[in-house]
Formats: sequence, structure tokens, C-alpha cells
Amino acid sequence: MGKEVKRVAPNMDEIIANAKKAGKLKTVPLNWNEVYYTNCPLVSASNVDQELGWTKEVYKKMDVQYLYLRARKENDWYPHYIHNMDNVIRFGGLFPPIHVHADIRRTRLLGVTHAPKEGGVMMVRSRDDIYRMADLKGKKIGLSRSQNKIKTDWWGIQEEQGIELMLRINGMTRKDVEIVEFPYPDDWYDVPEMMGPEMENPSELWLKRDHKHDLAFRPLETALEKGVIDAMYSQSKVLSVLSETTGKFKSIEDLSRYPDWTLQVANIPAAITCSDVMAEKHPELAVAFMKGMIKVGRWANEHKRAAAAILDKQTFYRDVDDTYEGIRLIDMVPNLSPQNMRSVEIGKDFMLSHAYIKNDFDVNKWAAPEFLEQASRELLEEEWAKRTRAKLPYTANPLAGAGRIG
Repeated sequence: MGKEVKRVAPNMDEIIANAKKAGKLKTVPLNWNEVYYTNCPLVSASNVDQELGWTKEVYKKMDVQYLYLRARKENDWYPHYIHNMDNVIRFGGLFPPIHVHADIRRTRLLGVTHAPKEGGVMMVRSRDDIYRMADLKGKKIGLSRSQNKIKTDWWGIQEEQGIELMLRINGMTRKDVEIVEFPYPDDWYDVPEMMGPEMENPSELWLKRDHKHDLAFRPLETALEKGVIDAMYSQSKVLSVLSETTGKFKSIEDLSRYPDWTLQVANIPAAITCSDVMAEKHPELAVAFMKGMIKVGRWANEHKRAAAAILDKQTFYRDVDDTYEGIRLIDMVPNLSPQNMRSVEIGKDFMLSHAYIKNDFDVNKWAAPEFLEQASRELLEEEWAKRTRAKLPYTANPLAGAGRIG
């Protein structure tokens, strides 16, 4: 079979410096009266909040503007991938923030949301005489390769990780198949025609684009349909359901059906990160974001069908009903649970072992649970004050206070 190409971790200091010399990576001037947010089109409280606006209310009370990254024309898309703004908070796929913290700049991990049944599937043409992974011996599996060195190749990482896992649990290795790489430019992040007008809401990106049927988000599907490759990785349920709906493709393996939860790190858990500068100099801004995410996450947990209708505007499930089934058992309130932190570590270790990052780090030291804790305390105190005002002739002492009886 084809020889595996040995990767070398990129020198991000040199790459970022060259990008700046070329006039790239421009953003609005830093203003701590503004907080920008950016998110991926996945299951998160942030993507529900785009319609509720509850996090913006938290910041308004602080006289701080809360803005989507692309609400200002000066910002391109790169802060979503390399966090080159001190006052941006990102809620999205796991691999880019790992790359940032390892090789670009220090950040803080504020929380995660896991979708524990999206590990990945192996897809083939629906009419091919292929029914098991063993049937792929000697055949070609596609692997996309971003040529953009400024950002990490998060989709390629996800594909490679999923392919290797599916081979392994079926008693196979890369030597049993031919991995065919498909390089693509992936250079649209500051192209004027892709910037468009300013956006107040992330879902505005899809107003003129049918993302559920746009093959830019399923880059290997055409190659599979035409027979250039015999199989491709896709994410379980999301994305793969869109391919299957065409009737042209089927899944012969699915990591989500296994009881082993460590197989489900497909660019997830989705991670919330802020810069170390924000965390150290303006911690109240990070706390405010987490207050919004907790409030929205609780609402989404209680109103899953309504949340599904909102998420359907961005995510890659088939429709609202399919989105509901996908999120029905997902806890939408961000957390830093030991199990989810181990999933983060699994993703980081794969990136390190395959030279997607150069530097190692301790994910538990990256995590900053104090912000989630403080946000939870403040919400509890606010609810306590609200309820006691309605039941007592005066507002009761804070829960943390030392009230006396007698």
C-alpha cells in the first residue's frame, strides 16, 4: 500500500510573522469595552444564544458591547482559528484551540460541551459490494489536506484520527489500505468576496448559502462518487446523514455505536477559550460569558425542541427533527468534568503524536474552572435575591453572607 507521509510540526512563530509581513491578520484595535465572540456551526449554548441574546444582556449590564467577530469589517475569519485578538472568546471545535495553546499563544479553557455519539463513520458508495471494513483491504480511503499553514488542518486531523480508529478496532492498520491525500488551498479566511457585509449573527453566513447541501463541507464526497477513492470518513449522524440522504452513499462502520467513549473525540468536545490576557486582566469578562452560557444551556436542556429549531439554522443535521434527536441527550450547560477533560487530552495527544502540534502541555493546567465556578455562584446569588424579593418584605442576605437568627 501507499507509504505514509511523515509530518513535521510547523513553526508557528515563523508562519505568523510571515503572515503579518504579508499584511494579513488585521483586526480592530483592542478595546476592553468590547468583547467579541466566535463559534463553530455545532451543538453549543452559544449557537442557541444567537437567537436569545441573553449573553449580550449580561454584558450590557456592565456597559460592555458584546459583538460577533464579523460584526466589524476590520476582522477577518482568522481569530476564530488562531485567537489573535485578546478580547475574543471562542466556542467551537476542539482541535484549533489545542493548536493555539500549544504553538501560538496562551489561552484559558473555560468549559466544554460534548456530543458523545459523533465519533465518525466510514462511508462507501451505496451500490458497491462493500459491507465491512475488511472489504476495504487494498482499497483507497480519502484524506483531505489543508494547505493553509496559518491555521490547523482540523478537518484532516478529524479524518485521520477516525480512519485510524476504525481500522484498529477491525484488526487493520494503515498498511492494509491506501490513504489518498487531497490537498486543497483553504485560503478563503481573508478573501474579500468571502468576507461580505458585516454580520450581527453567526447564522447570517448561511442566508445566501445552503450549507446542508454545500459540498464544501463534504470535500471528499465528489471523489467518492466518481470512484477516485473507495471510502471516506464522515462524522457520525451530523454530515454523514446528509450524504446518506442522497441515496448515493452508506456507512459500513460507525464509532458512535461502540460503548468505548474514548472513540468519540471527533474535534469535540467543543471548547470555550479566552486569551490569557483577558483571564488575568479582565476576568469579569470571561465570567460574564460563562454566565450567559450557563443560562442559555439550562434553557436549552429544558426546551430541547425549541433549541433544535435554532440550532438547525447552523448545524449539519438533516432537519429540525433530526437535530432534536441529535441533541436530545446532550447536556448543553458547559462543564469541565473529569471525563470530558480526558477527551480533551485524547485529542491533544493525537495531535502531538501526529505532529499537528509541536509543543505538549497539561490539559488540566489549561483548564480554568474558577470562571465557571464564579459564574455559577453569581447566577445562584441573583436567583436567590430575585426569589427572596418575591417572598419576603426585604431582599435576604446573600447566600455567601453570614446571616443570623435571633
